[in-house]
Amino acid sequence: MPPREDDAVDSSARFLLRRHVSDLRSILLSPDPVLHYSLIVDFAELLESDPPLAHDLFSRPSHLLPKFDQAARISQGVVLDGSKDLEKSAVVKEFVHVRINVSGSPLECPETFPSIGKVRVRHRGVLLTLKGTVIRSGTVKMIEGEREYQCSRCKYRFKVHPELETGNSIRLPNTCPSQGSKFCEGMKFQSVPDSIVCHDYQEIKIQESTQVLGVGSIPRSIPVILMDDLVDIVKAGDDVIVTGVLSAKWSSDLKDVRCDLDPMLIANHVRRTNEIKSEIDIPHDVIKKFEQFWSDFKDTPLKGRNCILQGICPQLFGLFTVKLAVALTLIGGVQHIDASGTKVRGESHLLLVGDPGTGKSQFLKFAAKLSNRSVITTGLGSTSAGLTVTAVKDGGEWMLEAGALVLADGGLCCIDEFDSMREHDRATIHEAMEQQTISVAKAGLVTTLSTRTIVFGATNPKGQYDPSQSLSVNTTLSGPLLSRFDIVLVLLDTKNPEWDAIVSSHILAQTGEPKGGKDGNGMENVWSLPTLRRYIHYVKKQFRPVLTNESERIISNYYQLQRRSATQNAARTTVRMLESLIRLAQAHARLMFRNEVTRLDAIAAILCIESSMTTSAIVDSIGNALHSNFTDNPDHEYAKQEDMILEKLRAISELS
Repeated sequence: MPPREDDAVDSSARFLLRRHVSDLRSILLSPDPVLHYSLIVDFAELLESDPPLAHDLFSRPSHLLPKFDQAARISQGVVLDGSKDLEKSAVVKEFVHVRINVSGSPLECPETFPSIGKVRVRHRGVLLTLKGTVIRSGTVKMIEGEREYQCSRCKYRFKVHPELETGNSIRLPNTCPSQGSKFCEGMKFQSVPDSIVCHDYQEIKIQESTQVLGVGSIPRSIPVILMDDLVDIVKAGDDVIVTGVLSAKWSSDLKDVRCDLDPMLIANHVRRTNEIKSEIDIPHDVIKKFEQFWSDFKDTPLKGRNCILQGICPQLFGLFTVKLAVALTLIGGVQHIDASGTKVRGESHLLLVGDPGTGKSQFLKFAAKLSNRSVITTGLGSTSAGLTVTAVKDGGEWMLEAGALVLADGGLCCIDEFDSMREHDRATIHEAMEQQTISVAKAGLVTTLSTRTIVFGATNPKGQYDPSQSLSVNTTLSGPLLSRFDIVLVLLDTKNPEWDAIVSSHILAQTGEPKGGKDGNGMENVWSLPTLRRYIHYVKKQFRPVLTNESERIISNYYQLQRRSATQNAARTTVRMLESLIRLAQAHARLMFRNEVTRLDAIAAILCIESSMTTSAIVDSIGNALHSNFTDNPDHEYAKQEDMILEKLRAISELS
């Protein structure tokens, strides 16, 4: 037998007075009496303090949540009457909403915390929690929440609440609902002036993450209703966990049309998870293995680095330059904000330009697996939103729909067929890649969305690649857009019999028994995908490398050399290239498990930039990145490159 209404209010008020007096005092001391205030209640705490009330709240949230709000108003009065130290300005607030946080409670089980695609009828009417990414955000509107009517016959007044399920329409009773001594059969009612209570209202749509879906599954979405203090706290691209009550929207006014029930979630609590969306668990023993690995390779650090790089796309033979570029792009540099508040991004961008069959798409897919948050799409975009954002009309209302770059905020966006972007994407992707924001002014919706994402693009050259022409001519991409990429690698499928023989032997060897094994410290000879993911996440979180004086001098001298010899690569020799050098040097230091950018890191960054150019200003012969291979003694090879590079940079230093 369910408890009486007064019992539910009393139980809720007793709980709030036991556990949330400080919150009630803060609300009482707030200056504005007409604002809507949130009072966060942990469900785990409620379950421990009052199990019957917690169970009733879970099974009948539509009935109990208004009782909690009523109890919050009553509790304010009790606190105000019993506290002599409160200021005279303290006043009971009318609009206090109790928000239920299920984090850390038994409600985080699959039955009450399903994926959006597994929401069923059995979830209706209980306290339900869903996790997803905001793909649409509507404008904030005013909606009627309560109106008072008066019976024309007996003058009895009663309140009517519009139904969200039927488009907020009002349904009046057939006869007067008075409970007087005589039954009133009045059927005419008049609205009482100035009795309307309005609420802020916003509708968003959340979509389940593609990371948790199997192959061939379609990500499902569900509309979410936000009201009062919950409106306008999330935007398109945000990761959210929403707790609320599952209901259905329907319309019974259309004749000869089947009435479909469209599920929707009426939110009670919303939690943004952008800050924790990239967190993965790294056991302490795995960190010890990383430290031991670099201790074993302290005399030959580049050999240790190459052991890590060989785990990137191991099915592709060689391609050392590309694998190094992928690793440095995923690790990235350190974001810098100067005294004026100007932000210099830490994320790096990579573009692969190459003939068909050179492994570009395989690198895209492998990089997406290495990132904890990733979106793979093509230049045309997976939805009408394309790569950035667009305004769509849904039910007569304009809403913003997030594209791939916004959905990948804080992660990796892999874009195949990069040259086939829509025109409006070409215009806005410049800002998205450099300033890491997208400014929107469409259909009266003016806002700015975050795109703190790594862009990894791949494209085919326009026809036969002509080395005598600039990269812009060969790819139909503009110079300013190309300058946003830190590394641009050209993979040309030239006919090289020796290389073809080596590659064919490698592919045929893969059809045999898989070879594995571990080295002396317990690490795999070829690092597995989970190990690589943990390593990349750990070094990004743990290290914030700073440049030494020597590395600064090397980078500065190389930049001056590029500026003096800038001809064909003029678009690449702006200040952006200097920023790219710093980012790549910091990423290489992280890759080498260090907090300091040394001479080795600076020269490795220079070699990556050199590989990005069709004509080199410092290295005599770069060669085709497609044919770059891992050497047996990388530390010895590096020593020869270092002497040659430093000799040319010294000449620049003397001229300066």
